[in-house]
Amino acid sequence: MPEPREYNTEAIVIRKTKLGEADSILTFFTPRLGKIQGFAKSLRKPKSKMAGHLELLTYSTVALLRGRNVDTITGAQTIDAFVPLKSDLWLTSCGLYVAELVNQFTAEHQENEPLFQLMLETLKRLCLEPNKELTLRYFELHLLESAGYRPQLRECVTCHKALEPVENSFSAAAGGMLCPACAPASQSFSYPLSVNAQKILRLLQGEDYGAAGRVNISIELAREIENVISGYLKHLLEREVKSAVWLDELREQLRSK
Repeated sequence: MPEPREYNTEAIVIRKTKLGEADSILTFFTPRLGKIQGFAKSLRKPKSKMAGHLELLTYSTVALLRGRNVDTITGAQTIDAFVPLKSDLWLTSCGLYVAELVNQFTAEHQENEPLFQLMLETLKRLCLEPNKELTLRYFELHLLESAGYRPQLRECVTCHKALEPVENSFSAAAGGMLCPACAPASQSFSYPLSVNAQKILRLLQGEDYGAAGRVNISIELAREIENVISGYLKHLLEREVKSAVWLDELREQLRSK
């Protein structure tokens, strides 16, 4: 049975590309259809009725008409605009970082409802939770698991022995931790990690957010954890995450004020 020409889907806008003088191509992440694209005619005109419902980082119900190359957006209605994300530069940057990672780690038309729910909950938490950095670290680790790149944090990836509570190292190339005996012989660069950093990473990876989100960590420990995860992401993508670079620059600007 052929697919219906018109269809509706819940979707989060994760990317917008300008086309011509007023049109746009939007990239959506959806619960059932995965990542899809839609053509929005005259979206950038001042009188566009859909523009407010199709802003970046907006969760909407979208109506589309199937096309030969790209589907056409015929309507949209906001479910959650995540207003706090749009009114604060730091929060906007955090949201765009989440969207960029979802875009980079997903292929078109591949359903991944758990990842959709993770993204949706992360955007909600960024609006409400006080610890934005911990929210991002939790998101990153569970995104990696969803994408098939779960890092091994409990045993050495070389000798497969359970890690002792000592300073061990993380190898992005090997996809996990190296014990003190195996790290020197490794051919890949590795990050030494404190015992506390290892504990927090395992907690974020293995627990739900209700348990993991209650942890209070120092600025130094937060940076240690961020550095090892960002290094792993960079290795997997084989490039810098643009929004992560901007987040680092913005963080430094805020600290210097």
